[in-house]
Amino acid sequence: MHKSKYIESLQNPLIKKLVLLKEKHRGRKKSGLFVLEGTREFQMALNSGYKMYTVLFYSGIVEENRVLQYLDGLAHLPDLVEVSKEVYQRIAYREKTEGIVAIAESKIHGLEELKFENKNPLILIAESPEKPGNLGAMLRTADAAKLDAVILADPKGDLYNPNVIRSSVGCIFTVQIGMASSKEVIRYLKEKKIGIYAAALSASIPYHQVDFTGPSAIAVGTESTGLTATWLQNADQNIIIPMQGEIDSMNVSVSAAIIIFEAKRQRAFK
Repeated sequence: MHKSKYIESLQNPLIKKLVLLKEKHRGRKKSGLFVLEGTREFQMALNSGYKMYTVLFYSGIVEENRVLQYLDGLAHLPDLVEVSKEVYQRIAYREKTEGIVAIAESKIHGLEELKFENKNPLILIAESPEKPGNLGAMLRTADAAKLDAVILADPKGDLYNPNVIRSSVGCIFTVQIGMASSKEVIRYLKEKKIGIYAAALSASIPYHQVDFTGPSAIAVGTESTGLTATWLQNADQNIIIPMQGEIDSMNVSVSAAIIIFEAKRQRAFK
């Protein structure tokens, strides 16, 4: 494979398309494509089977031979494009850049796509996550804990928002992700006989008193309103993280991490 072209104009149609994908949810949804940046994220996406359409690089940061090494052995070879410094600064969105920006194809995230090698799965359910940074942080925690899946119930945001990719440090590519309505997710969990543990402020018991050693789904809601009644009514148990200060709740990604690692701690002794 060889470099197909060199782009130095901000008015180039490919650059305009990339900027649209980076900045507009509508463009990503309509095309089924998204933009990712950085060598780590690029490699993680490749290792997880994401299809790359175009790879752009700035030779002042990363050499072409290095980019070619990343692409070695791929069945589908993307277009490779070198860009000028001015163009790269326009298409990059991170302060600390690594010279690579790619256009990739989104995956399908239906519940039917989820595959559990573990017969005793541990899953995180996030109902209508509001902020890309929180969703990214939860995906990062899910990777660190090696969860079997993260399921987004009634998702409102865009999974492939650049801020989700950035805040997840690429873990969006390493974690199984499903998306569906709350009713569909609850039905799915009950059919799979996976216990539902809902983080809530009322009718709850301390999270560390719950047995997470069986198939478990930990459900968290939004910071503003928490989980909806649909989840609280269908949970096997509502759980709470006891607060010792003035506030009665924490950042949702922090709360999810605390409960997840308690579940992992329990499972380490089973």
